[in-house]
Amino acid sequence: QVQVVESGGGLVQAWGSLRLSCAVSGTVFSMSGMHLAWYRQAPGAQRELVAGIYSNGSPKYQDSVKDRFTISRDIAKKEAYLEMHSLRPEDTAVYYCNVVIDPARKYWGQGTQVTVSS
Repeated sequence: QVQVVESGGGLVQAWGSLRLSCAVSGTVFSMSGMHLAWYRQAPGAQRELVAGIYSNGSPKYQDSVKDRFTISRDIAKKEAYLEMHSLRPEDTAVYYCNVVIDPARKYWGQGTQVTVSS
């Protein structure tokens, strides 16, 4: 079994910064072959992909967060991160970490709330 736990959310003013963390534990030998991604879901909206880092280490971003957010991972710690800068009220959402080990093993965390005040 694999557990995914996000942390680091909170209330921040516009133009502020936050760093989200995603800890992966359980029957996981290495993160190096995993796809890791951050999604978010605002009230009344669908869950959307924010950023992903793939098994080859290359990151991809939603256009609205490019140049503001950075996804990274620490393979030794089995953690992923989302550095968020220049936050906007429209970034307000619950942020979820998604871990894909293989097509049959996909896991989600419980989410962490990010609220950006104007």
